[in-house]
Amino acid sequence: MIFMPAKRPPIPLSRERIIEAALHIADSQGLRRLTMRRLGDALQVEAMAIYHHLPRGKEALMDALAEHVTTVHVEQRPTWQETAKAWCRAERELLREHPGVLALALTKPPKGTTLIALGEQTEQLADGGLDDAPDAVRTLRAFVYGSVAVEVQRSGWADPEVDEWIRRDERADADFERGLDALLKGLQT
Repeated sequence: MIFMPAKRPPIPLSRERIIEAALHIADSQGLRRLTMRRLGDALQVEAMAIYHHLPRGKEALMDALAEHVTTVHVEQRPTWQETAKAWCRAERELLREHPGVLALALTKPPKGTTLIALGEQTEQLADGGLDDAPDAVRTLRAFVYGSVAVEVQRSGWADPEVDEWIRRDERADADFERGLDALLKGLQT
């Protein structure tokens, strides 16, 4: 009697699996190489199956990817400065994990879960005693996104001649912390 290994059932397609596969393609090959067909191939499904989870197709996928890398939640800290630092550090790490979709984070207007997270951040800073929390959140976001953009640019991530890009740069870490401290001091006045 010959025993054949049991065939594994396919992993059900979900919005989360689609986003995960799309992030992998964008991060490893670049956003321009992310097509619905390539995504379908990576998921081992017909591209049309993706539309059941993202009815607006590629536009919905781009929105979902932007939301994924711009939705950060942190616990309230004892001071607004500590809360702001925790949020900025968490957002920076999330953006650095997915350089392939940084352009979307920089250009897509905040929607859905990102708007909810921004509201939470604003509320946390206001509850921590910061007078102009909405302006502070906008300023902090601009700093984080700009610093990550410079970091990714310097890293060689988008250069086709670079075999391996630098994910950790101690100088970038020091620059980020110095800039964040200066910005927080400026927001106190």
